[in-house]
Amino acid sequence: MPPDIPTSPGTSHSPHLSHDDIGELVEACIVQTGEALIFTRMASESDVSRATDAVRKAHLDGKPMDLMEAVARIQGHQEEHLGGIIRTLGDRLAAMLNPSPPLIPFAGKLIAPSAFYESFDHLHKTARSLLTPVIFVEDTDSIGVASANPIAAVILAGKIQEVVARRFDIRPFLTIARLDYESWAFLTHKHFEL
Repeated sequence: MPPDIPTSPGTSHSPHLSHDDIGELVEACIVQTGEALIFTRMASESDVSRATDAVRKAHLDGKPMDLMEAVARIQGHQEEHLGGIIRTLGDRLAAMLNPSPPLIPFAGKLIAPSAFYESFDHLHKTARSLLTPVIFVEDTDSIGVASANPIAAVILAGKIQEVVARRFDIRPFLTIARLDYESWAFLTHKHFEL
């Protein structure tokens, strides 16, 4: 049976999305990503357990890490092959989501939405912890998020929808996309100074 993965912003039955605590959102992402990697046979329970420990420690040290990347490294993939492996892992996880988030090759060229981040500092911190940049904002009516990990993108989109709806009493349209490893590394550095 597939793990309980949210299929679109705001529709998850996970209690983690109803809390403001960033740590709980990160933990939801770790758990859901781990379950999905095991379900798709892209990682063993042992790989996920070891990667989960590494990711939790990295977050405690203030250095966000994604479970997909931790699993790829624990499986022994060399740095030069990491991009392809993370793309494959992302493809498998995205296939479990409905709709499946598309891979956006030009996302690295989009301008960081600094006004949005300033207006929603807590969301900026959440995006940093989930390693999921906001790739565009149109007057808070239409917002796009993207990550190498599609589960992280869905979780952040749900939180953005919740926070914006609470502040402005509007439900923004959320676009969820995927990034290749190189664009993801570039954007997380650019948006979050990592």
